Amino acid sequence: MEAAGDSCHEVVERLAGAADRLTGLRALYLADLEFEECELSWIVQGDVSPFLAAYPGLEELAVRGSGGGFGGGPGLEFTPLRHEGLRILRFENGGLPAEVVHGLAASELPALEHLDLWLGTESYGRTTTVADLEPILDGSRLPALRRLGLRNADNEDEVAAAVASAPVVAELTALHLGRGTLSDEGAAALLGVRPLVHLQELDLHHHYLSDAMAERIRQALEPYGVKVDLSGREDADDPGERYVAAGE
Repeated sequence: MEAAGDSCHEVVERLAGAADRLTGLRALYLADLEFEECELSWIVQGDVSPFLAAYPGLEELAVRGSGGGFGGGPGLEFTPLRHEGLRILRFENGGLPAEVVHGLAASELPALEHLDLWLGTESYGRTTTVADLEPILDGSRLPALRRLGLRNADNEDEVAAAVASAPVVAELTALHLGRGTLSDEGAAALLGVRPLVHLQELDLHHHYLSDAMAERIRQALEPYGVKVDLSGREDADDPGERYVAAGE
């Protein structure tokens, strides 16, 4: 497939058709391309569920790219399914369609331990809202989930506020809310509802926190052994000037 413009549909079909020969396949990164090879927003994906259905033994799937706006393709999709073996699932993109989250919420993934969603920006195709994330945040659909990333969002403060009161957090060992536009408002909401001292790590890399808020987070969590990543601080007094780490 071409890096830009063409959907991954043909690639997924070929991989699914090779399942009887690739019997030992356990991990796949679909469109593992660096920025120099192809910009993120140019990578056009399609429905990746047929690949998962063809490989019941797959344990890890990462998908880079999303929308069909550049090349006219259908865009990233995730048809609901049941998969017994998948432990790690990552979607890396500049704009996550709500339909993907709906498909995840309607799926049965009993072994999934690590879910990483790059939510992105509206200008690059994000239609996922905080309300769409509720079935994931309530913890009932993903019983094995221990590591959750809701990152790279232009509404990261809203995401953090929703996460703060989400039942799923009590079961997590790692929470990643970085790469987006997190500010003091979202961080205060995150700390204000419940202690996060049970976590092993809190990753907020690429953020817009003040020095005072960053220190407040460290003092609240590091004494309990929580590894806190507050690297990549960005400056922007005007919220309109804040940007995500991976858009275009």
